[in-house]
Amino acid sequence: MLESIIKGFGLGMILAISVGPVIFTILKQSLNNGQKGGFSFVAGVWFSDILLVFISNMFSTLVMSALAFKSTIGFLGAAFVISLGIYSLFFKKVYFGEDKNVVLIEFGKKAITKAFMSGFLINTLNPSVLLFWLINATAFAASNTVTERIVIFSVCLGVNILADIFKVVLAAKVRHNLTPHNINIINKISGTILILFGLAIIYGIQFLKN
Repeated sequence: MLESIIKGFGLGMILAISVGPVIFTILKQSLNNGQKGGFSFVAGVWFSDILLVFISNMFSTLVMSALAFKSTIGFLGAAFVISLGIYSLFFKKVYFGEDKNVVLIEFGKKAITKAFMSGFLINTLNPSVLLFWLINATAFAASNTVTERIVIFSVCLGVNILADIFKVVLAAKVRHNLTPHNINIINKISGTILILFGLAIIYGIQFLKN
């Protein structure tokens, strides 16, 4: 059991520190919309991860079939990431009050749902995420029992969730020390990075075809 916990912890740490479009969008959501926006977004990411873990372990054949459409999934994911990047780079606005401090816009049910779906889609439509869960599910299935795999992936997801909570809380706290100008700059940097990630996904798809 201890071995399974260690494996899950290691896998979770790899996922937590991995650099991808999700981490930049978590920070962007938290900086622009506070903890409510950040947690709404990561909740969608968590739901996506839990769903992909379940499907990868229980229906590996289905996942393999989905990978036959990896290019289509990749292009959809890239288009979504690039559109988020373009929005952050050219259209995202930061609102501030008379005291020049950033103010939180009312984050209602519609905004929460939008952030949740953004998190779900940006994670689900990333082919590397799908491959990550499938490869690890297949590898652990060969050497671990069902109970051990439940422990491994539960610990992994738990570590990743705690890491995301830390990112959201930290970004939301830092937010109060930033000026609207600084947050605008961060949005533009984040948007540029998201566009580059989207282009990298497209390049990776084309490279695999050749």
